[in-house]
Amino acid sequence: MVKISEFQIKDVVNVSDGKRLGNIGDIEINLSTGKIEAVVISGNGRVLGFFGKDEEIVIPWKNIIKIGQDVILVRYKGSFEGINDET
Repeated sequence: MVKISEFQIKDVVNVSDGKRLGNIGDIEINLSTGKIEAVVISGNGRVLGFFGKDEEIVIPWKNIIKIGQDVILVRYKGSFEGINDET
């Protein structure tokens, strides 16, 4: 079993290009089933936390490939500059 606090400190890495996407800031839970539907990664859109808008990346649970000791490997196609493709 993994605690949310442990889950949030792991780096999220995209297996498509090997880039670090960030850390999990939130999770989406289906209240009817009690299952995690997606994880939300807080974006790097702000400069020193003051300017700009945070971009969020939503990764559906089915796109999580492996949860390791230090990293979470995900399949993500999208761009920080453009529209996020959640598949």
